[in-house]
This record gives sequence, structure tokens and C-alpha cells, in this order.
Amino acid sequence: MKELERILRALGNKRRLSILQFLKKNKEATVTELAEAIKLSFRSTSRHLLILSSADILERQQRSTKVYYWISPKKQATSEHVIALL
Repeated sequence: MKELERILRALGNKRRLSILQFLKKNKEATVTELAEAIKLSFRSTSRHLLILSSADILERQQRSTKVYYWISPKKQATSEHVIALL
């Protein structure tokens, strides 16, 4: 039950939904690319990405000086359903 609550809280924000919508379309992106796309500061975007990553909705990988994010292929059914609606 706690995991479901964590996922629903992570998905319950329009900025985070915008991030997921962008990643669904573009497959992966850096924090800078996402911040520009959703018109939010780098720092705020990073916080939203941390929340989505903590809920196991996103995965990330450091490549050189950049961190790339993408939607996790092993996401939970709840988040998968919401992402499908975007």
C-alpha cells in the first residue's frame, strides 16, 4: 500500500506529468533538456526527477558530465497506465 501511495504522489503533479510526457515522446533527455521543455529551473526540474526516480518510474545514467533520464521499462502497473494516457 505504501508503494502505491508513493507512485500516486509522484504522478500527482502537472510538472512531473509533463516530464513523463516529454520522455514518452523523446525516449530520454538530460535535466537541461527537460527543464527547457517544461519551462522550469534546472534545480526544480532535478527535484521532480528525483521524486519520479524514487518511485521507480524513471531510470537514470550518468554519461560524462550529463545525467540522462528515461521511463523505466520495469515501472509499476499504476504508473504504466497513467503514462499510457499521456
